[in-house]
Amino acid sequence: MSPCPNLNLIHYNIAGCFKENIMHRPLSFQQIAQLRAHLKRGGVVAYPTESCYGLGALPDNVRGLRTLLRLKKRPQHKGMIVIGANWSQLQPHLCRLPCDDVAALQAIWPAPKTVLLPAKPTVLPNLRGRGRNKLAVRIPAHDIARGLCQQVQAALVSTSCNRAKQRPCRNEREVRRQFGRQVYVVGGRVGRRRQPSEIVDWASQQRIR
Repeated sequence: MSPCPNLNLIHYNIAGCFKENIMHRPLSFQQIAQLRAHLKRGGVVAYPTESCYGLGALPDNVRGLRTLLRLKKRPQHKGMIVIGANWSQLQPHLCRLPCDDVAALQAIWPAPKTVLLPAKPTVLPNLRGRGRNKLAVRIPAHDIARGLCQQVQAALVSTSCNRAKQRPCRNEREVRRQFGRQVYVVGGRVGRRRQPSEIVDWASQQRIR
């Protein structure tokens, strides 16, 4: 698998802290391996999306989700979005859908449209939201966000990169100002959208956001 030309990363140093410079060049295999290890340890990554920077963790990593919620100061009952590079990355978290529904979703994505679908019982409550049995998923219309999922070979949580009551970060500098060295940062420009992705319940077609 070749390095993604659109991904840029703040390096880890040997002590496990982040270097100050943001690397604007393709990720090496070593950098990709470092990022995967960081996520598996329960680390959090910040990356550009369609409208702002997002914060992500592995969807099935309890420690990562707790760290993300703590950094954001976000209530646990709200639930979060999961993004993937393709349907195959989202499918393990979802109940089986009719083939027609899968085809319809694949025709829509990539797009800034998040869809609520029936979640498998194994999906963590912090992802679904308290008392809910559906999961919000999307294949983003942003090359870097999709490329990141492809490079780490996993779907990622996607929630706006900001602490409670602060505005979402739109560049690497703002990420560092809010979160310092507590997150891994993937550099790049956010999309032109000013509003977060639309959220629709697939079964009812009701717009949630």
